[in-house]
Amino acid sequence: MGRLVPAVTRALDVLELFLGCEGTLSAPEITRKLRLPRTTVHELVTTLTARSYLEQPPDHPGRYRLGVRAYQLGSRYAEQLDLAAEGQRVARSVADTCDETVHVAVLDGPDVIYIAKVDSTHAVRMVSAAGRRLPAHCTAVGKMLLASLPAESLDAVLPGDEPLAAMTPDSVTSPEALREELASVRERGVAVERQESNPDVSCVAAPVRDSGGTVVAALSISVPTVRWSEKRVAELEGLAVKGATELSQRLGHR
Repeated sequence: MGRLVPAVTRALDVLELFLGCEGTLSAPEITRKLRLPRTTVHELVTTLTARSYLEQPPDHPGRYRLGVRAYQLGSRYAEQLDLAAEGQRVARSVADTCDETVHVAVLDGPDVIYIAKVDSTHAVRMVSAAGRRLPAHCTAVGKMLLASLPAESLDAVLPGDEPLAAMTPDSVTSPEALREELASVRERGVAVERQESNPDVSCVAAPVRDSGGTVVAALSISVPTVRWSEKRVAELEGLAVKGATELSQRLGHR
């Protein structure tokens, strides 16, 4: 591996300061935050401004904000993103950690479609496939995605008071009960499904967001009943949230 170039590292440090900044920064603020010499910071911001990675707002002389070139690079990165491919990479990482089956799914009307999947190496594991479609209300990923919908969109997916289809005896079939559960999911930020789509499997799921903060997918960990316990739920929820957060960051969310 080649050596890092100090000047380039410092320039990137300057740019990355703006990831945690809502507005503008002055050269003295950058100097203080990075603990660099004033002359070095002056040279860095002058160069970055000349290349349009930073700019000085007309109404804030002496201060800097991200420039159009940074936006162009970010937009180019977003254009080349593939949710399924990125989801597969993150699912692999999560599965390597917990050795359970990991899915990434998106919502399609009242159903979820799995777009990425990595199997557990255990002999006893969930049998599924990318591309499979299931009723959203019977799955952890589906509940997470339904809970993220605006009220009008949720009403369109769950119209009336007709009972919902059941996949197992434990499936939630009451629209009212489902809405109550979705409110809890919304509050907690994670969803749990206990043998509702498969009598031998339970799952946890967390939301995946795009660069604008919109929930576009959910990541789940599926565990056979023989390895499931309420004591393990917190650990699995933490892993699901960590994986979903990593995938969100890959999609440009911060």
